[in-house]
Amino acid sequence: MAEVVAVTNGDDSMKNKIHNKNLKAALTLATTALFASVHASSAAVPPDSSNEDSWAFDSAFLYYSEADRVSAAEAIFSAKKTFNDDSILNLKLTVDTLSGASANGAIAQPNVQTFTRPSGKGDYDINTGDTPLDDTFKDTRVQLNAQWTQALAQNYTGSFGAHLSKEYDYLSLGINGNIAYDFNKKNSTLSFGLSHFQDTFEPEGGLPKPFISMPLAYHDGDDSLHNVTRQGSDDDKTTTDVMVGFTQVINRRMVTQFNYSHSIVAGYLTDPFKILTLININGIAQDYLYENRPDERIKQSVFAQTKYHFDEIILDVSYRYMWDDWQIDSHTVDSRFYIPLENGRYLEPHLRIYQQTAAKFYQPFLMQGEALPEFASADYRIGEMTTFTIGLKYGMKLSDGNDLAFRLEYYRQDPESSGHDAPGELADLELYESIEAIIAQVSYSF
Repeated sequence: MAEVVAVTNGDDSMKNKIHNKNLKAALTLATTALFASVHASSAAVPPDSSNEDSWAFDSAFLYYSEADRVSAAEAIFSAKKTFNDDSILNLKLTVDTLSGASANGAIAQPNVQTFTRPSGKGDYDINTGDTPLDDTFKDTRVQLNAQWTQALAQNYTGSFGAHLSKEYDYLSLGINGNIAYDFNKKNSTLSFGLSHFQDTFEPEGGLPKPFISMPLAYHDGDDSLHNVTRQGSDDDKTTTDVMVGFTQVINRRMVTQFNYSHSIVAGYLTDPFKILTLININGIAQDYLYENRPDERIKQSVFAQTKYHFDEIILDVSYRYMWDDWQIDSHTVDSRFYIPLENGRYLEPHLRIYQQTAAKFYQPFLMQGEALPEFASADYRIGEMTTFTIGLKYGMKLSDGNDLAFRLEYYRQDPESSGHDAPGELADLELYESIEAIIAQVSYSF
C-alpha cells in the first residue's frame, strides 16, 4: 500500500494508518473538540441546547484505488449521544476490505521471476521488467471503538475509550484515557493522553525465519520444505502512546493547537510477507530472502494546527514532524479551505504534501558475497519518498437539516533510491515506480 490513503494521515500501511487515526483522535478528544467548535458561521457560536440528550449520526463510504495495485472499500458509521449533564458517548463501527496486488519487496529483473505465495501453496510469475506484485492480497477488517467523555471537576474533563479490531490474521485490542484542563476563561486547554494496544499477528503460512531463502511452493500437502523456513505461527506487538496537547483560542477568528507525542512499539515488527532480492554484481537475482526488522521502535512527533476564520472562508493548515530511532524523519503539511456557497452548500479544496527519509536498515536489494546485515528490508513504505494529495470536497445541507458531502482526490507517491546505486542490468530497469491513486468518498450526517 501507499504511504497515505483516503482516510488518514500517517506513515504505515492502510491498516496501521486507520488504527493510528483512531488512537490519536481518542488521545486528543478534549483538545480537538475546541477545533471542532469552529464552524463556518463563527468561531464563537454558542452551544446548541437542542443537542442535549440526543443522538447524532455520521456515515461515510470511501473507495481508494491504486493503478494496477491495491483497492480498498470502507464503510464507517458513528453515533454520538450527548446527555443532559454534557457527558458524551461516542460509538464507531468501521468495516473495510482490501484486495489487489501488493509489492512483495523484490526488485524488477530482465527476466521472468517466479515467487512462492505466502501460504507456501502455489506460486506466481512476474513478467520481465515488472515490479513483483502478489495479486492475491486481500483482507477484511471490522473495527469497534467506544469513547466516554465527562466532566471530572470544575475545568477538568476526562475521556476513556476502548478499541477492538479484527482481521483475518490480525487482532488488536486497546484502551485509552485523556484528561483536559480548561483555564484562561476556557480559552486555553491543556490535555494529557495515554493509550496501550496489544496486537496479535497470525499470518498465513506462519512467521518466516530472518534472511532464510524463500522455499519452493509445495503441492499435494507436502509442506516439509515450507515448514523448515518457519519459526512459529503467531507473535505479538504492543504499542504505548503518550500525548501532551495545548489548544489556545487567539480571538474569535483564530484558534491554534500544539501536540507532542511519544510512542513505543515493541514485539514482532517484521513484515512476514516481504522479501529481499539477493543479486550478483551484474544485478541478476540469485535468491530471495525474507526480511528482518528490529523488535522495537520509538517514535516522536510534534504537531501544530491553526484555523483562521476570514469573513467567509475558513483556512485550516497543519504541520507535523515525526522522527524515530529507525532514522525515519517525516514532514507533513496539510491545508484545507472551507468556502461557503449559497443555500448551505460549500467547497473544501485540500492539499497535502508528505516527505520522509529512509530507515537506516532500508535496502532495495542485497549483494551476493557480502555479509548479511543484522536488519534489512526492501519495503518501499520505509524508504525515502515524497507524496502529495490534491482534491476537492463538495457539501450541502439538505431540506431536512441533514448534511451530505462528496470528496474526490488524486494521490501520487514518488519513491527514491536513498543513494543505492543499481548495478549491471538493474541500471536499465525502473526500480522505484511511482504510485497513483484515486480517492472517492460520500458522507452523510443526520
